This record gives sequence, C-alpha cells and structure tokens, in this order.
Amino acid sequence: MRADHGIALLEVLVALAIISGAGLALLNLVTGGLAAERDARRYEAMLGVEERVLTALTLLKRDELDRRLGRHPVGEVIADIERPERTLYRIAVVQATSPHVEDLVTIVYRPEASHGS
Repeated sequence: MRADHGIALLEVLVALAIISGAGLALLNLVTGGLAAERDARRYEAMLGVEERVLTALTLLKRDELDRRLGRHPVGEVIADIERPERTLYRIAVVQATSPHVEDLVTIVYRPEASHGS
C-alpha cells in the first residue's frame, strides 16, 4: 500500500512539472505577442506622421520644391527631395533613427513655368 502512495505522489509531481512547463511556454508566447503588438502600434504611429509629411510635401509648388532639394529634417522625420528630371520630383520620407530605409516614396510632376505664352 505504501508503494502505491509513493507512485501516486511521483505522478502528481511529474504532472505539475509538465503543467508548469506548458504554462511558462504560454506565458512567453503571450509576452512575445504583446511586445510585437506594441512595436506594431509604434511603427504605425510613425507611418502616420510620415504620411502627413509626405502629403504636405506633395502639395508644394515647383519653386517651393526647388528650395527644399536635398535631405532636411521635418519634425520627427527626414524628407529627401530630388529632381531626377526637369519636371519630376522624387520625395522620400525616412525615420531619423533609420535614415537609410525609405518608408514612403512618391514622384510628383510639376510642369515648367511657361514664359509669355
């Protein structure tokens, strides 16, 4: 009879160890998911800022874009404006923390000013 009590206690201890291991694995999974969600929210907020800056820059006229050619900080982000063609402007917005990764890019057309026609 004593041997049966010892085996039952051992089985209960093994079952508790298995349940504890599964619980820790689940806790790590939930913690990782919450961290990923937090990072995604932060990135989405930054994309919202970048989108607003890009929208504002696309509304600029030709002479205003010419004055802003190059890379310049605009609030929390950096705007990079290039003119690959006489009538085309390439506008990119990057995060200051990772200036080599262009999150948003667009091309805008601005016709040349007509002279006396």
